[in-house]
Amino acid sequence: MLDNQEDGFKPIWIFDNHVKANPISISTFPAPSDKDYLKVGGHFGPHNVHENRPGSFVSEDLIFATYQNAGLRVYDIRDQFRPKEIGAFVPPPPAKWMDPRPNRPVVLHSADVFVDRNALCYVTDFSAGLYIVEFKG
Repeated sequence: MLDNQEDGFKPIWIFDNHVKANPISISTFPAPSDKDYLKVGGHFGPHNVHENRPGSFVSEDLIFATYQNAGLRVYDIRDQFRPKEIGAFVPPPPAKWMDPRPNRPVVLHSADVFVDRNALCYVTDFSAGLYIVEFKG
């Protein structure tokens, strides 16, 4: 993935996989629209999705995804044809930037997410460290 979407927008899709040999894309998740994140710089787009693993937060209706410079996003997929964003957490700028990667724009970069059984979201960020936020529905 290139900065500023120089290699195009890469959305999150939902596929109908009833016919294993012929999966069909049925919808695309909406991109965050609360701010012009392309102008922020760095990477903008989905990076990681919480996996419904035993012992963690498991849901057939909610998807938690990191969106790089747009933080954490929560999507409701009860209507698989019209996923909608129902929650977001964009970390505030840190007091001290920590991104160890050379020659990178100094912006937030939420990378990974894990949601525990109590709906605590652990969000890593190259530039801001680790955030723990609670999803309250």
